[in-house]
Amino acid sequence: MDPSGGCPHPVNARLLARGAVAPVVLPGEIDGAVVLGHEALKEFLAHPEVAKDARHFTALREGRIAEGWPLLTFATVRGMTTADGSDHRRLRSLVSQAFTARRVAELRPPVEALTDRLLDGLARAAETNGQVADLRRHFAMPLPMGVIGELLGVGAEHRDRLHALSSQVVATDLGPEQVVAANRELLAVLGAIAAAKAEQPGDDLIGALIAARDEDGGRLSHEELIGTLVLMVVAGHETTLNLITNAVRALCGHRDQLGLVRAGTASWADVVEETLRWDAPVSYFPFRYPVRDLTVGGTVVTRGTPVLAGYSAAGRDPAVHGPDADRFDVTRPARPDAVRHLSLGHGAHYCLGAPLARLEATVALERLFTRFPALDLAVPEPQLAPHAGFVGNSVRTLPVRLTP
Repeated sequence: MDPSGGCPHPVNARLLARGAVAPVVLPGEIDGAVVLGHEALKEFLAHPEVAKDARHFTALREGRIAEGWPLLTFATVRGMTTADGSDHRRLRSLVSQAFTARRVAELRPPVEALTDRLLDGLARAAETNGQVADLRRHFAMPLPMGVIGELLGVGAEHRDRLHALSSQVVATDLGPEQVVAANRELLAVLGAIAAAKAEQPGDDLIGALIAARDEDGGRLSHEELIGTLVLMVVAGHETTLNLITNAVRALCGHRDQLGLVRAGTASWADVVEETLRWDAPVSYFPFRYPVRDLTVGGTVVTRGTPVLAGYSAAGRDPAVHGPDADRFDVTRPARPDAVRHLSLGHGAHYCLGAPLARLEATVALERLFTRFPALDLAVPEPQLAPHAGFVGNSVRTLPVRLTP
C-alpha cells in the first residue's frame, strides 16, 4: 500500500481484474490483505469468524508492531470499532440513542441553519479572493464537525484542533514521532474535555457517557470513554467531510447529472448514494482479522491477518455494478437486494451515524447548489492534491468558483 495515498480507482481496477481479494504489504512491511469485490466484502463484513478485537492480530500479538506505526490507533483504540460480541453491543448501545431515525429527523432544522450560516461564510471568503474559496475548509469540514460537536458537547474552541489531530490520526504517511505526538495530543485534548464535563455535566453525549462510566457497575471504563470519543470525533466528521467534497467534485465534473437533479429526474439523496458507491469517502478501512484460515472470494486469508475493507473498490466492482461501474450515474437503479453499495459498512458494525451523514450531505448539496447554481471547480480536477494516506478518499482542498 502506498502510504501517501492517491486516487485509489486505477489500482482497484487492476487488482479487481485479478480477483476479489488481494494480498498487500502495509507500512512497516506487515503482511495484510484487502477485500475488494462487492460480494466477497459483503460476506466478509458479516462473517461470524471474522473479529475486530486486536488480540486476534498476529503481528501485534507477536510484538512486530512498533509504537509509531501509523495504523496502530485503528487496531488498539478501545471502542465499538475494536470490540466483538457482547462488548460491541454494550458500547454501541451507549451511543445509539443519539443516532435513531427520530433523533436524526429532529436534527434537520439545526443542520439546515448551520448550513446556511456556513454558506454565508463561504461567500465572504470568496469575496476576498476573486470569487474563489476552499469549499472543503469553509463548508464541508465545519458542517459535520459542528454537528458532531453539538451532539457530543464539544465547544467550538476545540473543533479546529480536533479536526487537525483526527486528520493526522487517520493519515498513513506520517513518521513515527508525528504519529505518537498526534495520538497523545488527541487523547489529552479529549481527556481534558471529558474532565471539564465531569465537573459541569451537560445534556449531551459526553455527559451520558460519563454517567455510564461513573454509575455503579460501570458500564464503561475510562479508557473506553476516551476511545468512544476518539471514534465519535474522527468517524463523526471525516467521512461526511469526504462525502460532501466528493459529491461536489462529481457534480462539477458531470454537469449532465446535476441537470437531472435540477430537472427532478433524480433527487439529492440519489446524488449522495451514487457518490458513496462511485467515490467512497473511505477507501480501505482497517482492520478485521479472521479467527481461523478463511476462504474469501476464492482466496485463503490466514488466521490473524489484518484485513482492509476495500470500499472504494467494491463500489466499482463490474461483477456487481455492470460494465459501466466507472460511470457516475445518479439514476442508476437500485440492486434487487437493496444493497446499492457497502461504503457505510455491513453487518453488526454498519455505520451507526449513517442516517446523520446522509442528512448532512443531502442538506449540504441541495442548499449549496441552490445558493450558487453556477458553482464550479476553480482548478482542473487533475490538479487537486489527493487526501493524505490510503484510508480516507478525497482531496486536501477544493477550490471552487462561486460566480452567480
